[in-house]
Order: sequence, then C-alpha cells, then structure tokens
Amino acid sequence: MNRTRITSPVVLLAAAVGLSGCSLAPKYERPPLPVADAFPAEAAPAPAAEEAPEAAAAPAAKDVPWQEFFTDARLKSVIDLALANNRDLRVATLNVQKAQALYRIQRSELNPTIGVQATGDRTRIPESIGKDGVASVSSTYTVGLGLASWELDLFGRLRSLKARALEQYFATEEARRGAQTSLVAAVAGSWLSLAADEENLALSKGTLEAQGSAFELIRKSREAGVASDLDLRQAESQVEAARASVAAYTGAAAVSRNALELLVGAKVPAELLPGRLVPVTDPKGLSAGLPSDVLLRRPDIVAAEHQLRGANANIGAARAAFFPRISLTAGFGTTSPDLDGLFKSGTKMWTFAPQIVSPLFASGSLFANLKVSKVDREIAVATYEKAIQAAFAEVSDALALRTTLVAQREAQDALVVALEETLRLSDARYKGGIDAYLPVLFAQQSLFGAQRAAVGVRFAEQANLVTLYKVLGGGV
Repeated sequence: MNRTRITSPVVLLAAAVGLSGCSLAPKYERPPLPVADAFPAEAAPAPAAEEAPEAAAAPAAKDVPWQEFFTDARLKSVIDLALANNRDLRVATLNVQKAQALYRIQRSELNPTIGVQATGDRTRIPESIGKDGVASVSSTYTVGLGLASWELDLFGRLRSLKARALEQYFATEEARRGAQTSLVAAVAGSWLSLAADEENLALSKGTLEAQGSAFELIRKSREAGVASDLDLRQAESQVEAARASVAAYTGAAAVSRNALELLVGAKVPAELLPGRLVPVTDPKGLSAGLPSDVLLRRPDIVAAEHQLRGANANIGAARAAFFPRISLTAGFGTTSPDLDGLFKSGTKMWTFAPQIVSPLFASGSLFANLKVSKVDREIAVATYEKAIQAAFAEVSDALALRTTLVAQREAQDALVVALEETLRLSDARYKGGIDAYLPVLFAQQSLFGAQRAAVGVRFAEQANLVTLYKVLGGGV
C-alpha cells in the first residue's frame, strides 16, 4: 500500500518564500533636466583669473553647514532656538515619523504573521441524535501555532507597494530637510531685517540729534539777528522729519522683532538681538557658471523624484493585480478531548489551507486602475520637471541680483562719501556767510536718504546671499 508523506507546514512556508520575489514595476529612469546645462555665466560675478580653478570646484550650498555660513554667534543661537521651538518644523518631523511607521506596516505584509492560539469547545448532543437515544457532551481542546492568511508575493504586488511606501518616507524626510533649510533662511532673513531696522533707527536718532543741535544754533543766531526766520523754519523742518523717521523705524523694528519671535517659536533674549547689520559670508564660495545638476540635490527636487519613483513602483502593483493571489493559512499544535491530555503522545495535529483567487471579470476596473497609475507617473514627471525649472529660475535670479547688488553697494557707499563732503562744504559756506541755509538743507536731506539707501542695499546684498544659499539646497 502506498503511503503519502505530508510535508510539514514550516517546509511549505520556506518554499513559498523562495518562490516570491519578482516585480512587474517598470525600470526607473530619471527624466533629463528640462533646463540648460549650466546657469548663465553673466548671471553671477566672474571670479578672478587666479581664483578660477578653485571657483570651478566650489561645492554647492548644500555642502556648507549653516553653522559655517552664518558666522555671527548671536544669529547662530537664534537659529538653534528656532530649530528647537518652531512648530512647522516640529510637524514636518512628526510627518517623517508617521511615514516611517506606515512604511513598516506595508513592509510587514511581506512576512507571515504567526500567533499562539488556544481553543476550547464543548458541545451537547441531544437525545434525538445521540447514540442509543442518550444525550451526551463532547469536549475538544486545541493549543498550537497558527499562521494568519499570508499572501505569497509571486508577482511583486506587495513589494511594489512596499517600494512606494519607502519612497513616500524618503520624500517626507526630504520635505522635512527642506522645511529646516527654509526655516534657517527665514530666521536669518528676519534677523537681518531687524538689524537693518535697528541700524536705520540708530541712524535716524543720530540725525535727529545733529538736526536738533543745528536748530538750536540757528535759533540762537536768529535771536542775535544773524539768521533769518526762513533759516530757522528750514532747520525746524529737518528736526521734525528726523523725528518722524525715528518713530517710523521704531515701529518697523518692533514688527520685525515680532516676526522673528514667531519664526523662532519662543521669546528671543535681548542679548541675541542685532544692533546693526553683520556680514553673511559663504566661506567656500558660490561661483559663477554653476552646473545646473546641482539642483538635483535640493530637498524639494529630491522629494519630487522620490514621489516619481513611488508612482513608478505603483504601476507594478497595478500590473500584479491582473494575476492570481495565493494566500496560505496553516496551523500546528495538539488537540485532545481533555485538558490534561493535550500534550500526550498521539495528539499532534496540523492544518494547511492554501487559497488562490484569480480575477475573471472586474468590469474594467483593473485596466482603469493601471491607467490611473500610469497617469499618476506622468503627473509626477511633470511635477518633477516643474520643480527643476522653478529652482533654475530662482538660482538664476539670485545670481543675477548678486552681481547688481555688489555694484549698487559700491556705488551707494561712494555716494554717501560724496554727500558727506557736500554737506561739510555747504555748512562751511553757510557759517561763513557765503550761502543761505537752503543748500545745507538739501545736502542734509540727500545725505540722510543716501545713508538709509546704503543700509537697504547692504541688507539686500546679505539677504540675497541667504536666498542663494537656500535655493541651492542649503546645509543642515
């Protein structure tokens, strides 16, 4: 007589694991850059001849930690406060943890779920169907290991879903990194804005003090019959204009301070607030003619590519849905009509229940789902390319402004020096009785305006460096 040997469920599970592993997802290929190979050379200042080799090898801003980019100790402390307290960054960090947990959930579906199960069953058999017309009670007790319904991933459906979840996790992590870079840049920009307001406020107070002294001098000269009423009123107008400027910049500084504290998410100690503009420098340099592929390291572009990879993997899951799904349910343990006999010899039992489900008619939903996954990939491609184009424009604009702002600052500083000399000469001619007070008035107005414009240009130049640092990917 032939005897059939029943293979253990553990052996069958091992064989099933060996069978799984293929994937129907299309091979991923990164789309070509939809922009020029390099940023326009005229958009940034050309390096000196002796510096050209070093500039050509200069790394992107992503390679420069913000602790090296921002050199002021107070600004570094304020950024540290923001990284610890900003709520938007906290939400981004929690989203990363959530995406990581979702990935682990999806990954766990590839592995079998095994648990311990114990059951007890007592059944009363009535007299009408009992043996010899006598009622009886039967008992069955079972203890063992059970395998929940486990899908064999023969066509890569679960692996494709796992790959998509992993790419979602990576994209969320890049979004967090981008949020951190944006926060660092925003805090630095707000801190510099407050510094510019404080410098303009100090400039206005100094002007008010100087104008007040001039007004008192002219008033005494008027009382002595030397100066005219017109001179006195012109000097008074300068005092009031300076007073209005002090009030305006006092309010502007308060608003900038509130904006900074909102970004930081906490009260900024007074000793960490700026008194005047400080330089923001990049110790490693950001050169002209940067290759455009540096954009591929920007957090938002890296995140968009991970989304594209996820959409590509989802096509594999949609294709696998056309094929049969095979799932296994199994158990191994002991069974006995008495509790004390559960672990005696002769009580071993096992179950093995494979199941195959194959789609026959889905009313076109499988084809529609595959179409949706392919369209999602095309949308992800367009989103990825748009992110690169937007980043290219941002970097090009920042590089172009960098050139003009340097020239503006140099010209504005020269203008301030010229107007200071003009004021000195006009004041000497007035005091010498050669001219009236009107030329002095014009010189004072022009100098004050030029000094404020110089502060604005220096702020714009520093803010542009921060922007350039951010749009090139920043540093963590």
